[in-house]
Amino acid sequence: QVQLVESGGGLVQAGESLRLSCVASGSIVSINAMGWYRQAPGKQRELVATISSGGSTNYADSVKGRFTISRDNAKNTVYLQMNSLKPEDTAAYYCNGDLVLVRRGIRGTYRYWGQGTQVTVSS
Repeated sequence: QVQLVESGGGLVQAGESLRLSCVASGSIVSINAMGWYRQAPGKQRELVATISSGGSTNYADSVKGRFTISRDNAKNTVYLQMNSLKPEDTAAYYCNGDLVLVRRGIRGTYRYWGQGTQVTVSS
């Protein structure tokens, strides 16, 4: 069974740091882009950061200079290092990945999402 599982969320004070991890498991041929999104109560899910298979990154303006996305292709894992956290960073954080799988003998790319991990930043 292919799945993405996040970990590393928690409750921190403003100015502190957290590191989120997301591991993809199952019969995966390879992984193209991976990313982190977040959703605060009453708001739409928004992009936080993405990283290509080659390591090119993209960040939301609100997190530039504070968050760093990275990946370990050998471990099928993507990370999000979050520094200088603010109360407005409070949200459920979700990872996704464009996974290359073989289904019924045919190779294709499928987007999978993790179940989310909660990050709460107190002021």
